[in-house]
Amino acid sequence: MMLPTLVLVGRPNVGKSTLFNRLTRSRDALVADLPGLTRDRHYGRGRVGSRPYLVVDTGGLEPVIKDGILHEMAKQTRQAVDEADLVLFLVDGRDGLTPQDKIIASQLRKTGRPVLLLVNKAEGMQRARVTAEFHELGLGEPLPISSAHGENVAEMIEVALEELPAVEEAVEEKSDHPKLAIVGRPNVGKSTLVNAVLGEERVIAFDQPGTTRDSIYIDFERGGKQYTIIDTAGVRRRGKIDEAIEKFSVVKTLQAIEDANVVVLVVDARDQITEQDAHLADFVLQAGRALVLAVNKWDGLDEYKRDTAKRDIERKLHFLDFAKHHYISALKGTGVDALLKSVNQAYAAAMAKLPTPQLTRVLEAAVERQAPPRSGPFRPKMRYAHQGGSNPPLIVVHGSALDKVPASYTRYLEKVFGDAFKLQGTPLRIEYKSGKNPFADKPPRPLTESEKRAAHRARIRGRKLYG
Repeated sequence: MMLPTLVLVGRPNVGKSTLFNRLTRSRDALVADLPGLTRDRHYGRGRVGSRPYLVVDTGGLEPVIKDGILHEMAKQTRQAVDEADLVLFLVDGRDGLTPQDKIIASQLRKTGRPVLLLVNKAEGMQRARVTAEFHELGLGEPLPISSAHGENVAEMIEVALEELPAVEEAVEEKSDHPKLAIVGRPNVGKSTLVNAVLGEERVIAFDQPGTTRDSIYIDFERGGKQYTIIDTAGVRRRGKIDEAIEKFSVVKTLQAIEDANVVVLVVDARDQITEQDAHLADFVLQAGRALVLAVNKWDGLDEYKRDTAKRDIERKLHFLDFAKHHYISALKGTGVDALLKSVNQAYAAAMAKLPTPQLTRVLEAAVERQAPPRSGPFRPKMRYAHQGGSNPPLIVVHGSALDKVPASYTRYLEKVFGDAFKLQGTPLRIEYKSGKNPFADKPPRPLTESEKRAAHRARIRGRKLYG
């Protein structure tokens, strides 16, 4: 599924990063009352609204600056607009319409991209009054929001998604074979690995970062089994993306991850694990995709360097403990067969069908071994479990007071279910559903005379026993 891309654009300090954090339900973007804090582009997966999407935060756009850091930030922003399916143009409702807003609006009209005009910081203000002067920009009906307080943000995102074409059903149809995306930083050997898997020089592999510019889909057969492999452009530090063609790389890679069943994350054994490697791994985890870690360029390393590389991976990618690690040489083709075997296992785990009776028995055994902790006077009660979806496997647990279950106990259940069903290579999701108490909002029934006498006798017995 190719996710739509929403790009946040506006002057410095209008609240773009605050909105980005709210849309992604994260704190990935730094927020402070300081213009120019965001410089590079931030990419995240949207978690507000009915449909998934990618959201891109950009640095503040100063359209009249011709050099310096602000000029570079503006260039980054213009590149981001080119990869947008929809531009969210933020203006400040408390500052009112500024000359910079007019210039930015003019530039956005020239791009031909659809634009949604958002009047931010509109909390506590009348809609008609705060939006009146922004009609002058000629970008349609302005929508008042508050990114800091969350006012109208959910409604705004629904309007934004309506502007975009729905994903066709044909794209959503299930495939009966693994679709694997090869992702990683530039020049770690992704295209070389693709060629090693295919057994031919199918894609250009060259010792220069940024050789692959687009995501390439290739169907092939190996060992009597069908596969679709996706070779992606490398994800490098956003500040290093200079060439006009390469500006699409990050979005294409993130879309390929969403479209895949299994992701092969390639890292370079001869380099340290970088922030970009960790960010990419985290995005795969957020997307819920099955994962195999390929540590490339393993040949020619001495024992000390191999031990150092393993410790570095263990320390910086510890959250990928569910994934199998393979130490390979894509150039020489060593370790590729074992890698594909793990891909098959991860795909089978991601698509596994988990019977309800077995899930419930495993849940009961887990609760018997370790019950969920009390939350005040209540202890969450878990009654039964069933499967709610695949890719990744979703297990729905039913019971009462399940909103009180801590994250640590959820991780315990994830491990128990993963071990019980041998779900190697895929993350697991657990969702809780509490039954509604039909008597919660009803006043208690008045006691009958016999019940009153019984309660009175119980109080007397209590006083005799306990004083």
